[in-house]
Amino acid sequence: MVRKALILTLVISFLDAKTGVYEKNCLPCHEDMAVKIDKFFYRYLLKYSSEMEVKNAMTKYLKNPKAENSILVDGLINRFGVKKRTTLSDTELQEALDTYWNQYQVFNKLK
Repeated sequence: MVRKALILTLVISFLDAKTGVYEKNCLPCHEDMAVKIDKFFYRYLLKYSSEMEVKNAMTKYLKNPKAENSILVDGLINRFGVKKRTTLSDTELQEALDTYWNQYQVFNKLK
């Protein structure tokens, strides 16, 4: 019985991971962009350094996107424009940013 419960928990966890806020709301748009989503992360990390500062800067940008608070270079902004304001709630946005951070952060992954 415990084994069946464990398997069910793993399956549900896997399905949730594929249908989270980040996967549903962020990845689809970024898949077709010339600049992949991981490159945005590295730009934010280079500029802001810490998890809290990266997430704060991304939250500020996603809630009120402007060229002056973007981490993109002018050429990319001219080519692709500034994204539209997020429609995610604060809770959803935080969940998406947490997932994004966990996906790409390099701390404790370097050998």
